[in-house]
Amino acid sequence: MEQTAFIWDEKCFWHFGGNYAQLAPVGGLVQPMVAGGLPEAPETKRRLKNLMDVSGLSRKLHMKGGTAAAREDLMRVHPPAYLETFKRLSDEGGGELGLRTPFGPGAYEIAALSAGLVMEAVTSVLTGKSKNAYALSRPPGHHCLPDWPNGFCLLANIPIAVEAALSAKLAERIAIVDWDVHHGNGTEAIYYDRAEVLTISVHQDRCYPHDTGFIEARGTGKGFDANMNVPLPPGCGHNTYIEVMERLIIPKLNRFSPDLVIVASGYDASGFDPLSRMMCSVETYRQLTARLMEFTGGRLIAAHEGGYSELYVPFCAHAMIQVMANSDIDAGDPLLARINGQQPDGRMEKFYSSIITDMANVLLG
Repeated sequence: MEQTAFIWDEKCFWHFGGNYAQLAPVGGLVQPMVAGGLPEAPETKRRLKNLMDVSGLSRKLHMKGGTAAAREDLMRVHPPAYLETFKRLSDEGGGELGLRTPFGPGAYEIAALSAGLVMEAVTSVLTGKSKNAYALSRPPGHHCLPDWPNGFCLLANIPIAVEAALSAKLAERIAIVDWDVHHGNGTEAIYYDRAEVLTISVHQDRCYPHDTGFIEARGTGKGFDANMNVPLPPGCGHNTYIEVMERLIIPKLNRFSPDLVIVASGYDASGFDPLSRMMCSVETYRQLTARLMEFTGGRLIAAHEGGYSELYVPFCAHAMIQVMANSDIDAGDPLLARINGQQPDGRMEKFYSSIITDMANVLLG
């Protein structure tokens, strides 16, 4: 059995969206940017792969690709009308669907490939080929609803992989832990009334989307209590995230007892991300991963989601993959002193801890 599979494809770096300057559509007094387009760009992912090659971590992994998700795989989550519209616009040269999801020619095939990489990761672990697996998926997926893409996400990568695994009876109960700084509204919506998939989202409160991700949203019908939102105030740092893992996520996972845990692994809760106001560090992601590896016995899957600092994302992701691979190859943290100097003081940490206590009383009490 392979220890850690790293699943990627150069084509995923070729997806692009135009006509935006950061988050504002170009036009009027908003001029195009030289580097152009949305913050969701290929360099964060490409630089991760480059960093692993240079550090030597790539040689400790089973590097492989995947195949695009087939239409029947996509249709377990997305209705035919949406897929047909997406494919038509993609073939015609690109366009935009939903909110902040512009794409160029061939985007349909690249998005299907991104979903296919996550499917390969899930299948590889559930069939015993790999102990664990990391999918360098792009475009991301956790904001995408069945018929409405948003937040840079065009297809629901993780749900597509989950539905394929459930359909093949490779698993019966799957948990998704989403620590991207933005609420995983798409994943939540897809599983909101279902009991066999636990969805957990830890995110900055009302960062994106502004109107979802509240603690009161716990699922409905058979899915009640199978959705857990942990909305955190801006400024939370390393210790708060570790406390959330220990006091909220692990107890919830223990109660659910999943066959498999998948991490929607965004790195935009870092202290250097342009789209959030959190204070996580490389060490945060290292310790979060280590705790989930302990819970799962090392049988963990990660799908790459957000994170928009081209400098810092590669180091955060490198630390996660290092832990998954049980490797001693450490890329370090080039901004360690700066991020440590920005952590909340003791008074604020007590305040954040009191918020977690209140959440635990609601979500686990």
